[in-house]
Amino acid sequence: MSGAGLVERITQRRGVRQFAKFGIVGLSGALVNLAIFTALQRGTNLPVWVDFSIGFMAGGVSNYFLNRRWTFRSTRHAGREGAQFLTVSFIALLAGNVVVDVMEKYLGIHHHHTVWLAATASGVFVNFFLNKYWTFRHVGR
Repeated sequence: MSGAGLVERITQRRGVRQFAKFGIVGLSGALVNLAIFTALQRGTNLPVWVDFSIGFMAGGVSNYFLNRRWTFRSTRHAGREGAQFLTVSFIALLAGNVVVDVMEKYLGIHHHHTVWLAATASGVFVNFFLNKYWTFRHVGR
């Protein structure tokens, strides 16, 4: 099989397409998260983990609506799915806050955006797989 044929075969898989869409939505949520995190860092004296948590959950709400409609095309009960999606986001947030804590100890307090990026990236795969196989498991069946 040629390289082009292999790439075409891989991109035709629904899970691969969903992961790509999930990534695009995740980037938009990361921008929401980063904007809120940065505003809070500049405008408040809250601890970094609080700023990260508020931004992360705001990005998560945005991600839920976009993933529900575009990535997974779900038509099930929005409240139940929303609660599941936010539960998954909370689990990823806990992992992210562990990264924040560890990185701040080693990098110091002047590397907030590096810490933010590492903490945000730590939850991508957890978020995708838990949402695909728990929150939106009924889609496509």
